[in-house]
Amino acid sequence: MIFAELIFLAIGFLLLVKGADWFVDGTSGVARKVGIPQLVVGLTIVAMGTSAPEAAVSITAALRDNAEIAIGNVVGSNILNILIILGITAVIVPVAIQKSTLRIEIPYMIVITLVLIIMGSTGGQISRLEGIFLWLLFLIYLGYLFYMAKKGRQESSDEEKSLWKLILSALIGGVLIIWGSDITVDSATAIAQTVGLSERFIGLTIVALGTSLPELVTSVTAAIKGNADIAIGNIVGSNIFNILFILGTTALITPIPYEKSFFTDGLVAIGAGIILWLAVCRTRKLKAGWGVIMLLCYGAYFIYLL
Repeated sequence: MIFAELIFLAIGFLLLVKGADWFVDGTSGVARKVGIPQLVVGLTIVAMGTSAPEAAVSITAALRDNAEIAIGNVVGSNILNILIILGITAVIVPVAIQKSTLRIEIPYMIVITLVLIIMGSTGGQISRLEGIFLWLLFLIYLGYLFYMAKKGRQESSDEEKSLWKLILSALIGGVLIIWGSDITVDSATAIAQTVGLSERFIGLTIVALGTSLPELVTSVTAAIKGNADIAIGNIVGSNIFNILFILGTTALITPIPYEKSFFTDGLVAIGAGIILWLAVCRTRKLKAGWGVIMLLCYGAYFIYLL
């Protein structure tokens, strides 16, 4: 049983790695072709594409009257995205950050996480009305991205591949990422349950890690290939997308129960965002030293969950 799940886990990883490689090549190529800044592509197409597993898990859970898994999945993924994914990426290669990410996107991510905590703590759930409010905040974010895309439009300098090949590469890569993530989550969860881990622990760690694997592989691949804007934009954009779109949509389907224990997890998510901001506020570059600090912080949080 466990041996078979370990094989599926390995297959899932392979699909994720290859899918992320094609996805980054395709999206960054399309960005150059049509003159859209890489940062905007990272904050939109890449962020939403790699957040597809979180969306699938949370919305499916809501449709099956098991909406409480949505909070753990999203909050756990957001913590992992910053402390683990950016931590690992920074240890491998220093990652530069745009001024707009430092001044607008990271603070916006922190603020909406605080909004989520206040919503959940005051009523014990995320109501449909609050889901509408989250969607309004998401539309404001999309408006900001549209402004960024219009402001940052530039001439194309990519003549290596045709546009349709780049789009096809991005689409195939996205499919492989989602497929690989699905296999990985199922097998990791089966292994965890066999070993006897709790549901909350599985949701905040195993499932969160599984649905965050696309962000991990995509960000590391993008950073190594020199597309640092996609690496950072992918994580910050994914975290914003996770809260505003995924939880907003889930709450519209059914109110989401917010357990008291999630208050601490929400504070950890805010703390992770503050650490990221402090790490880049002076040099606008996420370096290996801060990457190690992030990984150690997640280690402490993991011990707390145990």
